[in-house]
Amino acid sequence: MIPNRFIHHPDVKKLVEEAVSIKVKGTPFSDIIDEEGNQYVDLVQEGGGVLGIALVGYTYILEKAGIRFYSLAGTSAGSINALLMAALGKPGEATSEKIIDIIGNKNFFDFVDGPSGIKSLIQKKIENGGSIFWNIIFNARKIYLLLKNKLGINPGDNFENWLSNILQSNGIQNLKALKEHRENIPGIRHRNNPEYKATPPKLSIITSEITTHSKVEFPKMADLYWTNAETINPAKFVRTSMSIPLFFYPYEVKNIPNAGKIGDMKWDEYVSYNGKVPEKVKFVDGGMLSNFPINTFHVQGVPSRPTFGVRLSTYREKYSDTNKFFSFCGSMISTMRQIHDYDFILKNPDYKKLICKIDADEKFNWLNFGMSEERQQQLFLLGAQKAIRFLYDFDWEEYKNIRKEY
Repeated sequence: MIPNRFIHHPDVKKLVEEAVSIKVKGTPFSDIIDEEGNQYVDLVQEGGGVLGIALVGYTYILEKAGIRFYSLAGTSAGSINALLMAALGKPGEATSEKIIDIIGNKNFFDFVDGPSGIKSLIQKKIENGGSIFWNIIFNARKIYLLLKNKLGINPGDNFENWLSNILQSNGIQNLKALKEHRENIPGIRHRNNPEYKATPPKLSIITSEITTHSKVEFPKMADLYWTNAETINPAKFVRTSMSIPLFFYPYEVKNIPNAGKIGDMKWDEYVSYNGKVPEKVKFVDGGMLSNFPINTFHVQGVPSRPTFGVRLSTYREKYSDTNKFFSFCGSMISTMRQIHDYDFILKNPDYKKLICKIDADEKFNWLNFGMSEERQQQLFLLGAQKAIRFLYDFDWEEYKNIRKEY
């Protein structure tokens, strides 16, 4: 068997040794534990295209340190890792090594499943491989027709089929199977409260439904869009969340339940929409509305387990150039996709203690689906390095004292 390029890297092995020593030392990270001494946290993962490889490096190290992930939330790339973590093991089981094996055998450039000429153009632009003027001229009509008729360049079918096949090979054919799988609650207890009773873990995949202008959370709101949501493969939820505008086709769902009805109670309850229910809707990347949904599992008072958050992008450390057209447009999009999450953190500054900042976008391009294996390895290592630093810095008892003030 060929050694996995991610976990057999010598620097990663050293980090694993440090993580194991943290577990042996018994450093507290949560009040919810199991018989093996594993500690349970909730996890929220930011979106960021192929930068999601760093998320796996982060979760891998935390699992080696005896951290187990209970409720899971994510957007775009974060939703991919969240669903894989939820599907590849029962709550309380380590899943990162399974995910590492999967991504180690996948050519991510397969996800760029549009016309071959346009695929080459995209990769050349991302890698700054010289002028793309003639490539654009040669493919101009093809690009125009795709954007005009499909509203995107790549269908996204390769991704959905890939993820769907992974889920099915692990016994997850539909949402019903995933729910049953997630109901296998491990034998967990509270360190100091013998009356503690565990509730089923949650899963939250965030996406943007642009037909009714709604922020949508799957699987919670699945019955708004599918008549028999229990039969839907959960890969579709993630496909809606990773639909990068113009890069991928928007994801369309037809034959919406109660189409034509005005003032449907469920639509009002879930997304505050009171108009006529449409016959079909389109979804784009969840990051358009909430790229880092850190508020998902928020509770008042002192929590029994923390909600760790892991960010892939830099954390508002510099301002944007807004004097040129394209940078102006990019700045508007960045503001829209982040401000809801920033607003929550501004109102709940204690969450800064819970967030690991990988800052992967400083040195890696989030759309580089053709990233070399060496660069992928470096990205994974970066996530692992940041994870160790976070574990050293986080103080659970200090954090609980901070939350007492709220």
